[in-house]
Amino acid sequence: MPKTAGNSLDQHTFKKLSRLYIIALSAIALSVLISQILIHQFLEDQESDSTVVNIAGRQRMLSQKLTKETLQLLIVEDPAEKSQLKENIQSTLERWRFSHYSLIEGSDSLGLPGNNSAKIREMFGEIQPYFEEMEIASEAIIVQLEQDPTMPVSELRDEIVKVKSNEAAFLEGMDRIVNQYEHEASEKVVRLGNLELFIMVLTLLILLCEFLFIFWPAAKGVRNTIHKLLIAEGNAKKMAHDADLLSQAKEKSVKELRVLNQAMNQTLLFARVTPDGDIIQLGEKFSRLFKIRKFSDYSKFQDLLSGNEEEKKNIENLLEENARKSWQGEVKATTSEGADIWMEMSLIPFNPAQDKWEILVIAIDITSRKEAQLEIERLTQKSFEEKMNQQKLISSKIIENQENEQNRIAKDIHDGIGQMLTGLNFNLESIDVNNTEKAAQKIENLKELTASIIKGVRTATFNLMPPELSDHGIIPALTKLTRELGKLTGKNILLYDKTGFNERMNSLTEINIYRITQEAINNAIKYADSTHIIVTVSHSSSILSITIDDNGKGFDMKNAKTRKGDGGMGMTFMRERIKYINGRLFINSEPGKGTRVTLNIPLNKDNT
Repeated sequence: MPKTAGNSLDQHTFKKLSRLYIIALSAIALSVLISQILIHQFLEDQESDSTVVNIAGRQRMLSQKLTKETLQLLIVEDPAEKSQLKENIQSTLERWRFSHYSLIEGSDSLGLPGNNSAKIREMFGEIQPYFEEMEIASEAIIVQLEQDPTMPVSELRDEIVKVKSNEAAFLEGMDRIVNQYEHEASEKVVRLGNLELFIMVLTLLILLCEFLFIFWPAAKGVRNTIHKLLIAEGNAKKMAHDADLLSQAKEKSVKELRVLNQAMNQTLLFARVTPDGDIIQLGEKFSRLFKIRKFSDYSKFQDLLSGNEEEKKNIENLLEENARKSWQGEVKATTSEGADIWMEMSLIPFNPAQDKWEILVIAIDITSRKEAQLEIERLTQKSFEEKMNQQKLISSKIIENQENEQNRIAKDIHDGIGQMLTGLNFNLESIDVNNTEKAAQKIENLKELTASIIKGVRTATFNLMPPELSDHGIIPALTKLTRELGKLTGKNILLYDKTGFNERMNSLTEINIYRITQEAINNAIKYADSTHIIVTVSHSSSILSITIDDNGKGFDMKNAKTRKGDGGMGMTFMRERIKYINGRLFINSEPGKGTRVTLNIPLNKDNT
């Protein structure tokens, strides 16, 4: 009975204390929560206030920028500069108009709430006529310039004057609006300070009431209850009983740990060895994997894992080097039957006794995974060798074509220019200065023969390297190429430079671009039976694009990779050249619909 009564008294006391503490902490938590909610709301308002002030201040800058850009029209005469100014005015007007109505109506993208006070709405109403005058005048300027970019500035003077005359009033009104925004934000800060002061006073009052009505009475109650805690002597017996139960639980845990150790011993490759390699304990899975009946038959751990001297030396070095630090990695071993075993091995040194170190070896059999990895590496090496053989074939073809080209040039010089020079020499020797009439006729023949020799020399040197390429750049060289090939072949070959490209690139890049374009035009002449060929050049800040279009017979793209002969190798050489200058080559063709070859070359510091 006394014990039951004591327990009831303790329960009643602690329940009462719990209720009092819950009430006290709840009151404090409620006051803190309310203050945090109010402060958070104010901070959100302040965040939007700073954005509003920033956007309003930017409106002044945009109106000044709009006025400045419209005034610049009075001093600009170049149509291109005038068109650029028109684009700038349009961009500024759109930002100015969007910010203006966002300040009035709010904008989610700019973070503007649009909850302006009545006074600010009134101020916006005052400057609205000036804003609309500037807006209408700016739009009129933009519309007139779009209709006629060469329009005289005198016809725009009235709209420019409207923009300038309304700017001062708009700026003055925006200054008042910005000042009003800042004033209202300052008032919110003052209100927040008063609110914080009120919350602090309220919190202090709550704490005082809790001390007087909760904590002080609770302390008195605790003092009155202390003597009842002497009953805890009886609880000591219960604690001793609990200790017995704990000891039993400990023995049970030890048994479970032994079972777990046995399970690990059977599932993992587990061993304990000395840094010298002497075996202390060996797991059953190790024994099964390497088919070992007694590890006492092996003096060292490395002897157990392999009969290969190099592998044994490697394992011995690992044990010596990691006697005081952990290590993890792959280890190759060999069974007594000569089978290769790959293991993911971890070496964990530990000190079971003073001045005595052991190494815990835990490993996983990864033989299947390693064999798959080695097979992948073998296949990768095989693929690399095939690519190298293919590259050697391409190189040999390039050298063969170069030799053919050199033989052709030599033959042209020998059969064409050489024979004409021989004829020139014979005609010179046969001139009889005493026979004036025949001498004059032979001189005329010599002039024609000389002109043919000059033309042949120019054609040969043009095919080798046009001087325009090294002197003036890629566009003049391509212009000369299309013009000369048109004359020589009778084809309609035109060059169209859409963007007026006039930059110089490094010599290797220009030579490769020239040769690729020359090859594409020659293919269109030789194999496509084209009558019209158009070379189009365009560029941006980062890309130079050259397109060669022909109206020839085209070909099937599916069979393009298997095409043989000069045409097929020509495309291969084009791809090799474009790859050398880090460009990209696109070839599109259909039978009967012609062919398009496109070159895209990056305009970076490596190519310019």
